[in-house]
Amino acid sequence: MKDEAGVVRTGRKFTQVLDGARRVFMADGFEGASVDEIAREAGVSKATLYSYFPDKRLLFLEVATIECGHMADRIMGNIDESRPAREVLAVAARHITGFLLSDFAQQVFRICVAERERFPELGRQFYVSGPRMGRDRIAAFLRAATQRGELRVEDHEMAAEQFSELCKADLWTRAVFGIQSEFTEEEIDIVAREAVETFLARFGA
Repeated sequence: MKDEAGVVRTGRKFTQVLDGARRVFMADGFEGASVDEIAREAGVSKATLYSYFPDKRLLFLEVATIECGHMADRIMGNIDESRPAREVLAVAARHITGFLLSDFAQQVFRICVAERERFPELGRQFYVSGPRMGRDRIAAFLRAATQRGELRVEDHEMAAEQFSELCKADLWTRAVFGIQSEFTEEEIDIVAREAVETFLARFGA
């Protein structure tokens, strides 16, 4: 497989290709998604698609990376981190829980698990651009809140991981195993609220 340096990220049809690919990957999975179908959905020729992405795996990685970047921005980018820790964590927990239960996150998780033997780079890249990026953003906030005396955290990266895991309680497991596919705002709010309460019981100053 060619590396990411082979990806061309300029040109007026770049976003068009990504949007089409996202729809096809989410509908058909990685293996089931054909280049022909992606090109049709994007409204471009195969030649145009290949001029941007010489390999389907590179295209999937780009879609996943961009979406995860958007998720990280939604979680922390629009939050006033100078606000009290409880308030910031409550908003972050709501975004994290909602994202983990989204069709996109569930589908990408399934794709990475299904393809991990043949294409381990898929899982590695999703981890780097998704869970690890989110952990690092949360850890940075926890570090700042600890310095302000609002929290008592020694290992900020570990605490960030624990916070994210709390946001998976109950609903994420149901989603992964196909027990439940749609979740109410109330269900999500309960998980997010309990995640914050449990976290602050451990790390609150």
